[in-house]
Amino acid sequence: MATYHLQVVSLDGMEYEGEVERILLRTVDGDVEILARHTNYCTGIGMGTARVTLGNGTERKAACIGGMLSVMDGEVRVLPTTWEWSDEIDVERARSAKARAEEALKDAQLTKEARVRAEAKLYRALVRIGSAQ
Repeated sequence: MATYHLQVVSLDGMEYEGEVERILLRTVDGDVEILARHTNYCTGIGMGTARVTLGNGTERKAACIGGMLSVMDGEVRVLPTTWEWSDEIDVERARSAKARAEEALKDAQLTKEARVRAEAKLYRALVRIGSAQ
């Protein structure tokens, strides 16, 4: 299968740079899979598990949250707010975050803003847990 150059640069620095067959990730418009020779494209990234198929055919998963995806003249750049490779996710920490968010959501006195934040924390924890499996 044809490959292309992918860069994943998070706020923590270069997460990946090299040749890949494809990347599948969640955008604000839904899941998108980028293959070689994809048309120029730019979109916001949502929250979900990214799947990167390397040039040798192996697949790696990562929790990918927020940011931008750019495909320009064959160069693909993922600029996520958060990128955690599945083998680097602290699952117990994610489970603790999930439990805290679920507990916060039980409070009937939460303001609308606090509820939205707790729901976002819960979803981030679920993405991290799901990406680690």
